[in-house]
Amino acid sequence: MPPPASGSAQLVPRMIAPRADYTLTLVGRAPLVLGTRTLVMGVLNVTPDSFSDGGVALDPARALDLALAMEAAGADILDIGAESTRPGAMPLSGREERKRLLPVLRQLHRLRIPLSIDTTKAEVARFGIDEGASIVNDISGLQYDPALGDIVAARGVPLVLMHMRGTSADMYAHAHYGRAATDVTRELTRAIERAVSRGVALQQIVVDPGLGFAKREEHSLALLTSLPELAALGRPVLVGPSRKSFLAAAAGPGAARDRDWATAAAVTAAVLGGAHVVRVHAVAEMVQVTRAADMMREHGVAAPGSGS
Repeated sequence: MPPPASGSAQLVPRMIAPRADYTLTLVGRAPLVLGTRTLVMGVLNVTPDSFSDGGVALDPARALDLALAMEAAGADILDIGAESTRPGAMPLSGREERKRLLPVLRQLHRLRIPLSIDTTKAEVARFGIDEGASIVNDISGLQYDPALGDIVAARGVPLVLMHMRGTSADMYAHAHYGRAATDVTRELTRAIERAVSRGVALQQIVVDPGLGFAKREEHSLALLTSLPELAALGRPVLVGPSRKSFLAAAAGPGAARDRDWATAAAVTAAVLGGAHVVRVHAVAEMVQVTRAADMMREHGVAAPGSGS
């Protein structure tokens, strides 16, 4: 069969996936609209042992400076967590998690953008919402503490459900998949069902394929290039590729913070694949990346011979 003529619509790359629009209701704030452009979620780790920037934001004044800088750089949401989820990390008690969060959350009241609390514990989710968080981000997909769903339902906040198997200490022992995209989509369906069974409104749920969590390099790459399949869940998609170990082969030896160029490529793939939100560390740089990728989404790639 001969190739299509120059300028044919068939030459528009199929890598640009459709993306539906969604609206999340935020208590006391304007609704969060997803889909018209890609939103950027900045990461603020209040931990001494995060894989990327452990210890940087433990001081409340420093945490505020970092948060304000991310907001000024264009972050749409700030995600704050006090328990490291790096591979091999040991669990933290709810009491210690709240102790780390309290002085920082009190400082972050000055932010204009919504705050997300990254936790798997119902008691910490309640505490975070009481201190101003508008979103709950649960990496366990309600597997660790199903009562977290009760808190989310009662407070009416959005809930991010990430795909995960096992715990941070043993996740790679569970990194076995028939086909990663199929298995993850099926297991996220169960996570949605868990949340709805606890009273969480379906329209308040966001899903995250959990790149790097209980996934080896090949699984994360397969998921990143199969994001359109998650659209079948009927919920907005958040993707967090930032500085993850699956990018190490591309970035070369060095610290996690040296993977931002590789992260930029992964963020572009996520946006073109239909992600609604990307979770990143280098906000200023990734805001530029998402804007460029959104331009590609909007206009496509010009067919050969259609112009300069």
